[in-house]
Amino acid sequence: MNETIRAWQMQATKTLDVRPILANGGEPFVLILETATLLRAGDSLLLTAPFEPVPLYAALAARGFTHRTESVNTGEWWVLFTRS
Repeated sequence: MNETIRAWQMQATKTLDVRPILANGGEPFVLILETATLLRAGDSLLLTAPFEPVPLYAALAARGFTHRTESVNTGEWWVLFTRS
């Protein structure tokens, strides 16, 4: 795991790995939004997904979040969403 991801793990208020949900045919969108809603200004959600979750960028930006994205391996994307 690279240094960026390690730093994000230490910074994150909440972490959520949606790969198992998606692998079982589930849809984690609502869970992600519910988890993000609990965060306060300055808090971060570290999301792990099997693909770049582009639709989440606009959905969470509308709720006051910025994001940083890192592709670690094929099928492994990490996104740090931080509430402004």
